Amino acid sequence: MREPDRPGTGDPGPGRRLGVDVGSVRVGVAVSDPAPFLATPLVTLSRDESWDSDLDRLTELVTEYEVVEVVVGLPRTLSGQHGKAASIASSYARKLARRVRPVPVRLSDERFTTVAANRMLMERGMRGEKRRTVVDQAAAVEILQAWLDARQGLRETREHLTPPEAPQS
Repeated sequence: MREPDRPGTGDPGPGRRLGVDVGSVRVGVAVSDPAPFLATPLVTLSRDESWDSDLDRLTELVTEYEVVEVVVGLPRTLSGQHGKAASIASSYARKLARRVRPVPVRLSDERFTTVAANRMLMERGMRGEKRRTVVDQAAAVEILQAWLDARQGLRETREHLTPPEAPQS
């Protein structure tokens, strides 16, 4: 099983990113601004293992939003192991990568994103079916925002460590 990717490795530069939270019933999708600094919820898709209509729609979104990178959450166990959910997410990412090539599809460690998303929605007073319909989007936002923040932190560190160019004489 593939390990999670690290932000900054093979970074495509500025442009929109999609964050994807793969569940057994639904797929949450988030999109970033072009800078990219901020992730926002986009849509919740129904999983369609028979016809792959969810993958078709994701492929359309990559084109529609001119996405330069897709980040799929990789749900690992607390000990960092890969369980059934991680296998499903990895397989889904591979299928998506074949469809959106040459746009890179990355895997990002997403422990606790659905828990954090559920907690945030409950704190905002969202209950029951309404919460279930948006929790996957909120988890996708958590996945993508963590990726963007790590990417930005890495860029700032590199800029800080790069010595300034000597003045031209």
